[in-house]
Amino acid sequence: MPVTASLEDRVRAWEAELLSGSATPSYPAHRRAEEPDSPLRTPFQRDRDRIVHSKAFRRLKHKTQVFVAPEGDHYRTRLTHTLEACGIARTVARALGLNEDLTEAIGLGHDLGHPPFGHTGEAVLDEAMRERCGGGFKHNVHSLRVVDVLERDGQGLNLTEQVRDGILNHTGSDGPVTPEGRIVKLVDRVAYINHDIDDALRAGILRPDDLPAAEIELLGSTGSERIDRLVRDIVARSAGADDIVQSEEVGGAMLRLREFMFDRVYLGEATRREHERVHRTLRGLIDHYMEHPEEAPEGEPGASDCQRVADYVAGMTDRYCIARFTELTIPEAARF
Repeated sequence: MPVTASLEDRVRAWEAELLSGSATPSYPAHRRAEEPDSPLRTPFQRDRDRIVHSKAFRRLKHKTQVFVAPEGDHYRTRLTHTLEACGIARTVARALGLNEDLTEAIGLGHDLGHPPFGHTGEAVLDEAMRERCGGGFKHNVHSLRVVDVLERDGQGLNLTEQVRDGILNHTGSDGPVTPEGRIVKLVDRVAYINHDIDDALRAGILRPDDLPAAEIELLGSTGSERIDRLVRDIVARSAGADDIVQSEEVGGAMLRLREFMFDRVYLGEATRREHERVHRTLRGLIDHYMEHPEEAPEGEPGASDCQRVADYVAGMTDRYCIARFTELTIPEAARF
């Protein structure tokens, strides 16, 4: 292909020759609002760049993964989880001959709508929205709202339909339409189970001997060994299948390890102690803004008070949420 050929022509030729027949092609771009393609980046590369340059992406560095405001510099945040999951997902996509740019864009955008304080914060916000407004809150649905509506001062990012689908369906019963999206859905678990084990050990919530012996023997004694074993299994099993799958043996061990983490860490004693603080903080803010909606940012024109409050609180970082709650509940004189 001559160098003078357009990027689209070169990418189409390259993908036809080197990618799997099940890979999602980079062209044509399907967006809600049509726009000219970039002469230097594929549509999925543009989506990736729009996500990385978004305000919601930058806020992920101050949002909890598992541990709320930990005393230590080496615990994961929502941002580092996103980057780790994205790197693993690209490895799987490359090994299977799928579209790495699409995989990366979905991986980087999948958690943009997570509220402060991790899954505990999501549960509290969901509960409050059900009680106050008759509807709940799901971070994947809100992630799509972030990229469609809230970013760029209400214009949204105008992402491709394939990336939007992958973001919305990276969790829940409905699977993404594309194999690249299904990679992110599975690898999201691979990443968080293993890095959360690492953080729980670092925090002293778990000891190495606490980990289930049979699963650790099968998958590996370190996070890197387990991730390598899981990735190899996904690639080996998916290569001959029309889906992104795991073997019963390895996939079953991963699910049992996930159940262990829910019992001992995600819903364990230390997390339950944090839950009370998170509940008091988030409910205090939500109740205040629902009673004084004029104090919440205007947000999307025409949005209900419930939607505006949910958008505002879900977009907060942990530290901003704590600061706003402190300002509302502690008299000025008491802070000096």
